[in-house]
Amino acid sequence: MTVPTPPTPFSALPDAALRRVRGILTDIDGTLTTDGRLPASTYVAMDRLKRAGLHVIPVTGRCIAWAEILTRLWPVDAIIGENGAFYSHLVDNKLVTRFLDDAATRESNLFRIHALGQQILREVPGCALASDQAWHAADLAIDHAEDVAPLPQPAVDRIVAIMRNAGMTATVSSIHVNGWFGRHDKLSMSRLCVAELLGDDLDAARDEWLFIGDSANDVAMFGHFPLSVGVANVRDILNKLPVKPAFITEAAGGEGFTEMADRVLQLRQGA
Repeated sequence: MTVPTPPTPFSALPDAALRRVRGILTDIDGTLTTDGRLPASTYVAMDRLKRAGLHVIPVTGRCIAWAEILTRLWPVDAIIGENGAFYSHLVDNKLVTRFLDDAATRESNLFRIHALGQQILREVPGCALASDQAWHAADLAIDHAEDVAPLPQPAVDRIVAIMRNAGMTATVSSIHVNGWFGRHDKLSMSRLCVAELLGDDLDAARDEWLFIGDSANDVAMFGHFPLSVGVANVRDILNKLPVKPAFITEAAGGEGFTEMADRVLQLRQGA
């Protein structure tokens, strides 16, 4: 039997590879946040990265309301939300949201999403609609660990199965099970966002972008980027991930993001 190679400590990632980094793609919950809060040092780290000339793009399962508000408030190029359904950015300080699907498709999907959400609530005791579900534009978010007592794994698996049986793509984050109609994901919208906003090719330039995350809905990103980093709390689910991050920080959550940013910036200043 082949034993999987464990991720390498982030401190062992070669300096030369980090010096090439031009952009950071990052999950939000559990990666920028610690216990649901954004540490001041993490916000400062994002700001320092931007001021140093790097691109910063959060890629999250959170809803459009979160994405549009944080796009206005945070030092970022854009925010990709609802696992790739759209990205929001500012043009001359005016908010612009670029959806993958047209309005008619989104309206039709939301009707189906509402019905499916009610089915899941009936069939899986202890779960709940995410507190911000009313502000989702394109997906269904079922709370399994944020504002409800953490569900046992069989219950989470049941939610995923109901979604997939209905024709949804479904992924599990540290707090929600997200489902949507369509085959987009964090990676596909990252490609589109970076191409349209920055004129960059995430396939050709993937060695120049770093992704950092912590959960199962980050798997596509972990698999695509050689510089894929998990914050330390990803260790809690490593055995469940079909694709693991290549490197892991010493610190968890937002402090792990700051650990990554500090090293990238130190190398950049010393280049």
